[in-house]
Amino acid sequence: MTLSLPGRCLVLACCALGPAQLLAEAPLYARNLSPVAGLFGLPSQRDAATREAGSLGAALHGSVASHYVSDSGSGERLLLDGETLRFVLEARYGLADDWELALELPWLQHSGGELDDLIDSWHDLWGMPDGGRSSAPADRLRFGYRGDGGQFLLEDDASGLGDITVSLHHTFYRSGEAAASLALGYKFATGEERDFLGSGGEDVYAALRFSSGMLHDLPLRWHGQLGYLRAGASDLLAPLQERDLWFAGLTVDWVITPAWSVLAQLDGHAAPLDSRLTALGDDPVFVTLGARWRFAEAWALDLSFIEDIRVETAPDITFQASLRYR
Repeated sequence: MTLSLPGRCLVLACCALGPAQLLAEAPLYARNLSPVAGLFGLPSQRDAATREAGSLGAALHGSVASHYVSDSGSGERLLLDGETLRFVLEARYGLADDWELALELPWLQHSGGELDDLIDSWHDLWGMPDGGRSSAPADRLRFGYRGDGGQFLLEDDASGLGDITVSLHHTFYRSGEAAASLALGYKFATGEERDFLGSGGEDVYAALRFSSGMLHDLPLRWHGQLGYLRAGASDLLAPLQERDLWFAGLTVDWVITPAWSVLAQLDGHAAPLDSRLTALGDDPVFVTLGARWRFAEAWALDLSFIEDIRVETAPDITFQASLRYR
């Protein structure tokens, strides 16, 4: 059989990286860092393959998200204006064949930030609507909501440890480069609730994930997840809080060369609050686009950005970088 050019590219990648390493490739790390949705333990997509018993993998993820939403109606008023910086140390350890334990240790900072002028210039360059961002004070921090059901407010810079998550993963199916797994995760209430560093509640989630390799002759890998999260009660968001949340995602990883991949992801989850305002009551949908550079045998660097497809349900823009060791 004669392979097409994309098929030959995949063969080269397989030879350079090996089937096990290809399978171990992961989606981009992507989470909704909106001040409210970001409080919950909704997990990023990840690959379905678990590490070999006794082996360790690690990653450092950095994200900066710019927020601006001003909305009111039906007795509610919302202003989300500011910037969120988030770093996460992720560690994965193979407990036994097809079993893995993972830890996420986050640190966050909410501030007025420095991206407003850059984003305003970008909107002006392309004539894009900015939702009133350009007329608001630059580099201001204000996460504020008032309604019949409750209220919250953050105006002072805040930083510190976020909510730590521990998860257990089991790969129950393997066939060639394909795998499927189940995950059970638990988010501890370690972040300071009043500073929007944590929800104040302990969340539990379950997720079904799959990963696959070549589709016909195309140099593509696929990942997906579908899951449910039971959110712990949050005093900050009561009584508007929704506690039963679904989440789902799909990733396409295009292997261009053994060293480079381009990835596209689509994610969505249930609305975090019972509200008529779009930013709080509509189900968020966002897309992540990025590239991965495998610059050494065991190391990779990801650069990506996130845009809100359903406008105002996620940050205006999130820039991300991940350094991975596998």
